Amino acid sequence: MAAPSEQRIAVPIDDPNADTEWNDILRKHGVIPEKPPSPTPMIEEAILEARRLAHENRLEGKDLDELDELEDEEDDAFLEQYRQKRMAELSNLQKKSIHGSVYPISKPDYQREITEASNNGPVFVNLTSTSGNVESRVLSELWRQAAKEYGDIKFCEIRASQAIENYPDRNCPTILVYNKGDIVKQIVTLMTLAGVRTNMRQIDDLLVEVGAVPDSDLRVVKRRRAAEDAEEERLAGKSIKTSNAGRAQVDDDDDDWD
Repeated sequence: MAAPSEQRIAVPIDDPNADTEWNDILRKHGVIPEKPPSPTPMIEEAILEARRLAHENRLEGKDLDELDELEDEEDDAFLEQYRQKRMAELSNLQKKSIHGSVYPISKPDYQREITEASNNGPVFVNLTSTSGNVESRVLSELWRQAAKEYGDIKFCEIRASQAIENYPDRNCPTILVYNKGDIVKQIVTLMTLAGVRTNMRQIDDLLVEVGAVPDSDLRVVKRRRAAEDAEEERLAGKSIKTSNAGRAQVDDDDDDWD
């Protein structure tokens, strides 16, 4: 006589993640897995932590003048802590600011002034065009500004044809970044930056990328914040302009019915 075949009873399961008495029974007997914890508490905790850190670091990137303007809004001891921090940072920068201008380099000086000098810190070299094309003029101006602001970093400039024989003028300007005697970054023309619209924001980004300054450097943070504020103002102005144009259109439509 054949053994009776096993019969399986289908257990009705609607939503295994639902909080029902039936699902609790099924979980207890291992029919369905335990319900995964809700991510909501973790998300809320992460948001609260982000807000806490933002509040604690609300004075980061502000210079001494900006800190002075907050005397009526911030706790005196907390404000003084940041003042002392800023003064220490400024003092440290002044000690390191041994350059302050662009070094014009000739080929005989290249090894000493650039390659060997990079053992003491990054050296930024601008290979300019012989014809003085637009991008070369743009970068030369930015080089002067950067050298003035970042006096702790060495900026050099040399005609490309002097540094490298038969170097194509169309490849100028070329940025070379040396560190520890080697080229660690090379940018040929400004096309990979912002072309003729390249500004100090891109130079800041380059300095951060190669480790010449930290992302938290006050000079970087201040310019970044200024750019963000300007963009917010631009978008706000655009929004107001669009809103006014919409109202004007409505007024014109109303006039049509008069």
